[in-house]
Amino acid sequence: MRLTTVLLLAFTLLAVSAEAATDRPRVGLVLSGGGARGAAHVGVLKVLEAERIPIDAVAGTSMGAVVGGLYASGLTATEIAAFVESPEWRQAFQEPGPRDRLSFRRKSEDQNFLVDFPLGLKSGTFRLPKGLVSGQRLSQALRRITLPVARIQQFDSLPTRFRAVATDLETGEAIELAQGDLVSAMRASLAAPGVFAPVELDGRLLVDGGLANNLPVELARQMDVDVLIVVDVGFPLRKRETLDSVATISNQMLSILIRRGSDAQRKALQPVDVLLTPELGEASSFDFEIVPRAVQLGEAAARAATERLASLRLSEVDYSRYLADRGAARSGSLQVDEVRVAADSARYERLLRAGFVDLTTAEALNAGLTTLFGRGNFESVDYHVREGQRGDLLELSARRNSWGPNYMRFGLNLEDDFNGNSSYNAAARIVLADIGPLAAEWVWDFQVGSDPKVASEFYIPVGDSALWFVMPQARFDLRNVPLIEEGVRRAEYRLRTTEYGIDVGRELSNWGEIRAGVRRASGQARLRIGEEGAPDVEDFDLREFYGRFSYDVLDNRNFPRRGQHLVAEWRAETPSLGSDRRADLVSIDWLAARSSGRHTGVLWTSFGTNINSNPDTIRSLFPVGGFLNLSGLAPDSLSGRHYALARLMYYRQIGRGGEGFLNVPAYAGLSLEAGNIWDRRSDISVGSSLTHGSVFVGFDTLLGPVYLGSGFGEGGENTFYLFLGRTF
Repeated sequence: MRLTTVLLLAFTLLAVSAEAATDRPRVGLVLSGGGARGAAHVGVLKVLEAERIPIDAVAGTSMGAVVGGLYASGLTATEIAAFVESPEWRQAFQEPGPRDRLSFRRKSEDQNFLVDFPLGLKSGTFRLPKGLVSGQRLSQALRRITLPVARIQQFDSLPTRFRAVATDLETGEAIELAQGDLVSAMRASLAAPGVFAPVELDGRLLVDGGLANNLPVELARQMDVDVLIVVDVGFPLRKRETLDSVATISNQMLSILIRRGSDAQRKALQPVDVLLTPELGEASSFDFEIVPRAVQLGEAAARAATERLASLRLSEVDYSRYLADRGAARSGSLQVDEVRVAADSARYERLLRAGFVDLTTAEALNAGLTTLFGRGNFESVDYHVREGQRGDLLELSARRNSWGPNYMRFGLNLEDDFNGNSSYNAAARIVLADIGPLAAEWVWDFQVGSDPKVASEFYIPVGDSALWFVMPQARFDLRNVPLIEEGVRRAEYRLRTTEYGIDVGRELSNWGEIRAGVRRASGQARLRIGEEGAPDVEDFDLREFYGRFSYDVLDNRNFPRRGQHLVAEWRAETPSLGSDRRADLVSIDWLAARSSGRHTGVLWTSFGTNINSNPDTIRSLFPVGGFLNLSGLAPDSLSGRHYALARLMYYRQIGRGGEGFLNVPAYAGLSLEAGNIWDRRSDISVGSSLTHGSVFVGFDTLLGPVYLGSGFGEGGENTFYLFLGRTF
């Protein structure tokens, strides 16, 4: 009898507790759009969790949809804060992306073609990308952090019910997203036109939901809630004195339109609802450096309203149960039973299956996305997780660049020492890309100026991994080569070379490449300027074996701050191939950069030698002289069969993009250089080296690095430079 009474009492208490929990008002959370200002939503969530206030449904727009979607996926406010304050989140809004994410082939392309922004070629017309930011890295970051709930297709089945708002770009209609892929919904709601590429979803082209409904109060009200907590971080209106440019006036117009919609939604609030408006001032929607501060301001706004929120607070027991229910959905791990390629991506099946090797963790899947997107052929690479018959079904997809796949890149090189020695070159590269299932490329290079050039190569990936390649190539170029004997410039030749051959090689992940091949080079060196006795013409016809090892983990080719770069080449001209002479030429170039704060140190060494070269030819001479190559000397004022150079450089960043001189990153630096050229290898010694140096100011412009500097040498040499183009 006593046991029965105890059980009955326990059952009664549980029933009362359940009834109390059921009778509590259901809380809906409304999070507005606002770009970087939306980080304040995270601060509000932190206070709601600290006050033990449950959220039963979330409706969000733009950045509000991202924060709301992450919370709906079961993440805590602390976890969301760590995510939006991480480098991964900041880099998701930067384009081009970090260089270490590019394939080695794309890294090699930025050596001579300095303008980062490619110009697409499609149907005989030039095309531009649909947005300044592709959105790939943003999707990757969201995909990684929401993977535990990726198989959930109905947003009502998420740990917290969720709705996102996007805008149909074709009709202007507000689209309420309640099912499908969570990441795609968040990504579509955040796709600010002109900044992010639109998202195609269920036959619609979707962009930022703020254009149609920036504060979705009525949508949240329809989600079976009793009380709304509304957080509006929407766009502030600028003061008259700041409306001084096309950009600020255009932004003001957009802010006015968005605010009108938000004001209409505010009128739908009821007395029981709580409105929070964090004091963000005129903080920019595009400045993601304000994220930590915005989180703090969101916390402050929520704390100021804790008295009004107190009636929504749960007991510690009930709130612990609420948290346990939310966390349960994220406890499972990925169990891939089947992998398939989306129907619209069938032509890339070999690349997709080769790129995704490890399918067990979010980090491994993210690495696969990074590898494939780094090839530069795709506008997006993605995966979706769905429920399979015995486990998870992983569907892979890839969409090639909509503005291509063919594209052009440009380069410009200009050097003037203000002493009558100048050179210039303008280059263009046309890439006919995405040929065949492994995305082969046919590349054409054209250059006009001091060193004209026409070249072509056909890059053909082979094998299941697509890391091996075969590359037939041909080129024709002209360049000037000085002839220096015993320190005296005896002549200058115009060297004309026609070269063709075939290479076989392999990319070593995205950090290196090794290749070998056979080439034929023929041409003529014709006397351009010279003393009496110098030969008028030198003809050559060479066949050679060729080998090269390349290593590149620099973060930036213009002004590297960390990483290394190494190129080691060997050319073996041999009569066994039909060459008219025998020679082995070896060259090595190595650079390493380290940074601390705004300070960077660089060690850069170069070496080249002729082995068994008999007779000597103009083509085999190494030129030295010019900026950072014994800076006190005029460009290419020395040449010889052997050379060695070492440079120790220091530069400090004195301005960031948008705040430095000319609104581009700016640097001030100096160099110490030692080296020389030698006609005999036995003459090479430290004692015979020349010591030079330079001071310079550099700017990382859209056209490439620009330097203004002065070089000086131990013999009193002094040269001034204006240099546009790659130096490293």
